[in-house]
Amino acid sequence: MKIIFASDSFKGSLSSEKISELLEEVTPKVFPHAEMVSLAVADGGEGTMSVLVKALDGSERKIISENPLGKPIEASYGLLSNQTAIIEMARASGLPLINNKERHPMKTSSYGTGLLIRDALDNKVNHILIALGGSATNDGGMGAMSALGIRFLDKNGQLLKGTGEELEQVYAIDVSNSHPRIKDVQFTILSDVTNPLLGKNGATYTFSKQKGADDNMMRTLEIGMTHFSQLVEQVSHKQLAKKEGVGAAGGLAFSLMAFLNAEMTSGIETILDVLTFDEKIKDADFIITGEGQLDSQSAFGKVISGVAKRAKKQDIPVFAIVGSLLDHYEMIYDCGVSSIITTINKPMHLDEALQNSESLYQDAAYRLLATIRTGMFIHQKYKN
Repeated sequence: MKIIFASDSFKGSLSSEKISELLEEVTPKVFPHAEMVSLAVADGGEGTMSVLVKALDGSERKIISENPLGKPIEASYGLLSNQTAIIEMARASGLPLINNKERHPMKTSSYGTGLLIRDALDNKVNHILIALGGSATNDGGMGAMSALGIRFLDKNGQLLKGTGEELEQVYAIDVSNSHPRIKDVQFTILSDVTNPLLGKNGATYTFSKQKGADDNMMRTLEIGMTHFSQLVEQVSHKQLAKKEGVGAAGGLAFSLMAFLNAEMTSGIETILDVLTFDEKIKDADFIITGEGQLDSQSAFGKVISGVAKRAKKQDIPVFAIVGSLLDHYEMIYDCGVSSIITTINKPMHLDEALQNSESLYQDAAYRLLATIRTGMFIHQKYKN
């Protein structure tokens, strides 16, 4: 028997690698002779850099950057072969870098991500991959672009650093001092988001609430983002605000495409290709995947859907272990997932679930594997 482990991380509790370790501990208790193949995966969000650095035998470079509120932090990005860098936005501008009380998308900035990009440019890389998941920002990418030398000025000619509350204040944009290597480098966005920049499905109304915005704040941010996007489109001569995916990472994707000519691709598809996933799952009896929160978005460019769709082509059953189920989670069945089990085994608060994430995951894994074993027994019994 051959079993593949290919789960996304459970944000804030379990990494993809840790989940594989837990499955490797539990599985022999149910299937003692099984061949286990663990694949760390990600979709452009948390963990993407580590997955690619490990898979491609790359290295990490650490620099002093800034967190979403402008405080100095040590952050790293990956250096791969062929003069390629992989930058994970969450390393410098991610939600986990600030506590719940500090979440405030009017005050946060993607400037720290820009510092990572600037350092990679200074290191003479020719291709920069940018993974956009897990951001704490809603600044349209103004902060990151500021770190690259693009100047955003208010009506008095004063320089703006780039936060959500400053979107509405931008009066002029000066690109004359932007980093000289921008034009020589290929930029590729890895993202699982299909949202445009503006409107009810845009960056602000879809994502800013989880970053700390209330209704009044969202209205202000949307007004500012609309104003900002109009100026950027005038300067860049590109009509991008309605383009699918530019709302990713609080609109950073929009500025990356406007100022750096970045191209967008699916994070999960890129990573599965790098991992030669289709080849590695051949002859597998089943696959275990998962993520922390399964909802309607999971069917569109997330790890679970990417894994399931690839497996479906080879008629390999896929089972998902998830932390929780939200509205319309059942859409994932159409992607090829056979069954879903949650780690929660009794009523509990989120803090308790996070604190006991490892034991809860192992319990869920055992329950799933035991059910699969029972199904195999029943199948064999009636087959005979």
